[in-house]
Amino acid sequence: MRRILGIDPGSRITGYGIIASDGIRSVHVESGCIRVSFEEFPLRLGEIFREISGVIQRYSPEEVAIEQVFMAKNAASALKLGQARGAAICAAVMAGLPVSEYTPRMIKQSVVGTGTADKEQIQHMMQRILGLNRKLTADQADALAVALSHAHATSTRGRILAAGRGRYS
Repeated sequence: MRRILGIDPGSRITGYGIIASDGIRSVHVESGCIRVSFEEFPLRLGEIFREISGVIQRYSPEEVAIEQVFMAKNAASALKLGQARGAAICAAVMAGLPVSEYTPRMIKQSVVGTGTADKEQIQHMMQRILGLNRKLTADQADALAVALSHAHATSTRGRILAAGRGRYS
């Protein structure tokens, strides 16, 4: 089973979730939230980078998946979210990890079955799929959903490639 770090970026709260998965079975390893303590935005970005780097060092994921930016309520919010994503992506790249990106709609479709699922549905599905007895925060659940979506997507791609090789061999 490979370890996948899923990241739900935010400029104030960044969720992370780590699963071990073979693409069919997935197990919860760890999840949490990085709550930045600085008011100055550049310091927040530095804290996100350091904390994600620490998570990578502690749990040794092999791959990273992150949610893509969606159009926020205003341009300033979208820019801040993009910069928070950048800090998290830089931490992964500096650790030598491959990074994959997924839209919120793709993630919801993958784990709930509909691209319009709400936060509570994602929380519920992550608890059920991963067999967790404790309640997850929305940020934790979203990060785990990103990781699980990546596990499913890469497993499906692998099966398609293997089937194609078998057919043409």
